[in-house]
Formats: sequence, structure tokens, C-alpha cells
Amino acid sequence: MTTIIPVVPREKAPDADGRYFDGETARAHPVTLRIDETTEALHISGEDVSQSWPLGVIRLVPDQAGVKGLVLRRGDDPLARLFTKDRVLAQRFPALKKRTTDIKRSHLMAWAFGAVASVALIILVLVPLMADQLAEFIPPEGEQALGETTLDSIRSALDQSGLRPLPFCEAPEGMAALRKMQQKLSRATDLPVPLKVHVLDHEMINAFALPGGHVVFMRGLIEQAESAEEVAAVFAHEIGHVVSRDPTRHALRSAGSIGVLGLLFGDFAGGALVLFLTEQLIAAQYSQQAETDADTFAYGVLQDSGIAPSAIADMFERMLQAYGDAQGVKSHFLSHPRMSERIEAAHAATPRDFRHVDILTPSEWRALQTICDR
Repeated sequence: MTTIIPVVPREKAPDADGRYFDGETARAHPVTLRIDETTEALHISGEDVSQSWPLGVIRLVPDQAGVKGLVLRRGDDPLARLFTKDRVLAQRFPALKKRTTDIKRSHLMAWAFGAVASVALIILVLVPLMADQLAEFIPPEGEQALGETTLDSIRSALDQSGLRPLPFCEAPEGMAALRKMQQKLSRATDLPVPLKVHVLDHEMINAFALPGGHVVFMRGLIEQAESAEEVAAVFAHEIGHVVSRDPTRHALRSAGSIGVLGLLFGDFAGGALVLFLTEQLIAAQYSQQAETDADTFAYGVLQDSGIAPSAIADMFERMLQAYGDAQGVKSHFLSHPRMSERIEAAHAATPRDFRHVDILTPSEWRALQTICDR
């Protein structure tokens, strides 16, 4: 006996109304929606709309406006939208809440690489190029104001108490000795701006130049030196940076680079910019070529002043023994190039028959060493 099982036809989905947005214009097209079970597609028809969406590609778009109804789209069309209030209709869409990727991963990676490359190009090429050109047009008054502001920021940043800026060392006899050294070193130098020399009461073994002709010594460097000639050698190196306007270029490059990064990562207030710029100017990590040029400049100034260029090598050799090459000391003049290379260069720049002249008397040197004593 053969049993006949009756075939129950699938219930036909009723038509529904909706509005269609093509993604190119703001017009809402009134449409009628009908599901075709045979082709498994949603037919969208209106006065000037006739489309067929396969049920498997229809996706639900979360409605952020709080409007009751459904906002639908095609998984392969990121722009077009379909709105309907008939939520029962959604039961016919098998992949309604399935996530879909509109952008291929390879395209996304290519765009990400292009964005990173663009930022790198701006920071590493365009910003330095523009900073070098802009530095030539900044008037001396602007450079001096930038240097004074930066010096104030450095004094505040280095003061551990947080109550007052780091004090200057200004013992009269010590300042007189420092001025004498400055006069001897800069008498034959064509300076773009007058020098302003400061000693900060800090144990860091460091010295650096700032925009506007500011040269800053730390107490730690003067204490580390064993002769006035060693201090003079460092002084001549910093004068070389002033003559080449390296501090101004460095400040503009740092400000430009951090400004770009601030725009990317949301530091519009500029707090991180000021802090990082201060730290960068203290470290003053110029390019290797700028450091080499400053060394070469210093050798000529030292010889004209009766000081052997090897004086700076004496200080480097002690620090090399104490800290190792390019380690331990946070002083920019110990960073580019390696200390061992600079020692060799300083000795090579000193003639064998060089006649040394004391830049300070013994009493003046003692006064300079105690410039921070109160």
C-alpha cells in the first residue's frame, strides 16, 4: 500500500511597503517589497525603482535614530538602504545579522601602509626640510624669545621640588671667569646672535645650546672637568651649534613632528608637545653631521685661542672609562658620533708642536669650579 504525503505549499509572504535610498541622492523612493520564494529574492519595485536583492545578501543596519522599523542593506553594496516597518518580513532573511566586510583586507592593508608612509614622509622629510628653510627667516628677536621660553621650561622641568625654577649659578668671580673664557673663544667668530651663557645648578653632566644664542652648562659638567681647557672645549663645540643655528632648526623640527603626531593622536592642547620639546632640547640629539661640524668648528676656535683640541678628548677618555661608549651620560655631545671616534678626531686635530696657552689663571679656574657655591 502506497502512502501519499500531501505537499503543503509554503506560505506566500505578503507584500510590504518601504522606502528605498539609492545612496547617491537624498530622495526616499516609495517602494513595494515582495519575497519570491522561487528565486529566493526580495523584489523592490516602485515608480522609478526595480531591483531584486538575493535573500542571502541582505543585512540589518543598526538604527541609531531610534525609529521603529528595519533598515536593510545589501552586503555587497555599502551605500543603498531600504527602510520598512514590517518586522515580520525580516524572518525571511537567513543572513540578516551576519557581519559583512565591505573592504578587502588587502585594500585595507594597502591604505594603512600608505597612511603610515605618508606620516613618515611628513615627519622625516618634509618637516625637517621646512624647518631648515624657516630657520633662515626667523628674526633674531624671535629666536631669542624662543630660547628664553625654552630655557624657562627647562628650568621648571628639571626642578625636582616643583616649587621654583632650577636656579642659576651666579657667583660673581665664577661668572667673571666664564665671561673671560667666552670672550677668548668668540673674539674671531661671526656669531648670528650675541651669546648668553648660563650655568644651572644641576648634577647632570651636560651642556647644550638653545635658540637665540643661549649656551647652558650644568654644574655636573663643570665638576666633572679637570681643567678650564676641558670646559672651553665643550664651550667651543656649543658655539659651533649656535653659529650653525642648529638649536633653532632642532626646535622647529621637534615642534613640527610632535605637532603632526599630536593632530593624529588627539593632543590638541599641546601639553605633551611642550614637555617632549623640552626633553628633546635638553638631550639635543642633533644629526651626526651637525655634531661632526660642531666638533670641526671647535677645533679651529680652540687652536686660535691657544687651546689644544685634545682637551675635549681628555674629558671623553675619562667618561669612556667610567660609562662606556655612548652609555650612561645623557649629554648630547657624547652621543654623536661615538666617543672613541671623537677622541681620535680630537687628537688628530692637535698639532704635535702645539704651544698651549692657559685660558684661565688657576684662581679663575677655581672660581669657575665654585660658581654654584652660595
